[in-house]
Amino acid sequence: MDMSFVWFLLIGLAAGWLAGQIVKGSGQGLITDIIVGVIGAMLGGVLFGMFGLEAAGTLGSLVTATVGAVVLLLLLRLINRSRPA
Repeated sequence: MDMSFVWFLLIGLAAGWLAGQIVKGSGQGLITDIIVGVIGAMLGGVLFGMFGLEAAGTLGSLVTATVGAVVLLLLLRLINRSRPA
């Protein structure tokens, strides 16, 4: 297994967990945290790119992924609240 893929998953896990702590107060579980973190990494990359920002190194990747994951969780919360009960 390629080490860059392992780092990608570890950063996704950490970002998903951090986003869960920031938005909801707790993580969602290992798999969900990884999924939220990985999607958040992609979303964060797009958002940072729109503002002309670029992540550098592991810490920059973690910040980008966490910001994207927080935005993702907030969007999901907004969508879930707008649904009829």
